[in-house]
Amino acid sequence: MVFNILPQEREVFNLIAKAAKNCGVPAYVVGGYVRDRLLARPTKDIDIVCVGDGIQLANEVASLLSPRPRVAFYSRFGTAMLRHRDIEIEFVGARKESYRSDSRKPEVAQGTLEDDQLRRDFTINALAISLNDEDFGNILDPFGGLQHLEQKIIKTPTEPGRTFSDDPLRMMRAIRFSTQLDFKIEDETLRAISKHRNRIHIVSQERITTELEKILAEPTPSVGFKLLFNTGLLEIIFPEMVALHGVEVREGIGHKDNFYHTLQVVDNLSRKSQDIWLRWAAVLHDIAKPPTKRFHPVEGWTFHGHETLGAAMVPRIFKKLRLPTNEKMKFVQKMVQLHLRPIALTKEEITDSAVRRLLYDAGEEIDALMLLAQADITSKNDSKVKRYLENYEILRQRIIELEESDRLRSWQPPVSGIDIMNTFQIPPSREVGVIKNAIREAILDGELKNNFEEAYQFMLNKGASIGLEAKRLLTESTVETT
Repeated sequence: MVFNILPQEREVFNLIAKAAKNCGVPAYVVGGYVRDRLLARPTKDIDIVCVGDGIQLANEVASLLSPRPRVAFYSRFGTAMLRHRDIEIEFVGARKESYRSDSRKPEVAQGTLEDDQLRRDFTINALAISLNDEDFGNILDPFGGLQHLEQKIIKTPTEPGRTFSDDPLRMMRAIRFSTQLDFKIEDETLRAISKHRNRIHIVSQERITTELEKILAEPTPSVGFKLLFNTGLLEIIFPEMVALHGVEVREGIGHKDNFYHTLQVVDNLSRKSQDIWLRWAAVLHDIAKPPTKRFHPVEGWTFHGHETLGAAMVPRIFKKLRLPTNEKMKFVQKMVQLHLRPIALTKEEITDSAVRRLLYDAGEEIDALMLLAQADITSKNDSKVKRYLENYEILRQRIIELEESDRLRSWQPPVSGIDIMNTFQIPPSREVGVIKNAIREAILDGELKNNFEEAYQFMLNKGASIGLEAKRLLTESTVETT
């Protein structure tokens, strides 16, 4: 089969072919670029395999370009990379690999194109396009990758147990590709993931989390999470999430399966937002339900305080998964802590005071919180969901109205601590905090408008009520007498 080379590709492919001929080495386009082009998926990065020195070929290609691009090379791995326009091109010499049982880092030796294709993870990633005169543009497919693309199948080019035992990260990649491409993992390959799942222990946490985040970034992350769960990988890499699974029944009363509820929330949110950190918040929003689960004869199953404990669990989980423990983590914590608040407001009369407090607590993240809260509305009772969604829209409208009038999203006290100290001529003290808190509460309760004039008058009255005005006047009198 001949590959349909597009006009914008032909210039680059011809140039690489010329450079390869100059170097006296056969060259081929391989891997993800070929796969994605055949699937009509957007792709830019090109991987080139040559039967020879990949770094030499990269330098030869660079010498034919004007202006000459910088070549980044990695002698230890025999790879090189350059950028041409908006395309990143990576070069490597064909190789064969062998693995030790305690490492996913292979021992590498020079090999043929067939050796290089054999070491690839899946048949759909082992396809190659020839850039050589005798068969330029031909697709080389030794493992049936073209047929598997048509059948939408993920399958290893060799015995799957060997493939996954050699490099256990490939188990995560199989699940990620299945999620990403909407492909089915071939039965033998899927069974091998379950069988060899414990090999994942030799993979670094950073590489595992990278694949996990790629699954989470897909339009329907639940596909990948269910595969991780069913193969037993999730129990190893994310046991806190697996703990959500299951339904306990007492006295004929059961609770929802919080694992599948969480996946539904993640999918719901993913239809509305591509924010990976908000998606992490969806994954973790109920993470503390297992340790907070209690059964009450009247109330049934309760999970009181799971939002607070869940927020406290976030730093430990982020640290374990090697996720950044910075402002992104704090955002996720905040979402987990507050995720019940909007839902609670949809179950009762929505008061302006409650909406103001929600706006104050959520601040700039109110829109993200509302997306998470809407995604969290899941039930088999359609009328219940319909009622919550209707109340949710009422709440959203009240938020818009109060934000326009009260400007609480980016809260800044209209009267500062310095204003209070200067007015009453007092140093930093408990009284300053008392007045600031009183102003804030009065604004949130709707007793004051969020502006300087009303807040300043309130400050004077509050100061007088706790004796600060008398202190100020006494001080001024003393100064005048002196």
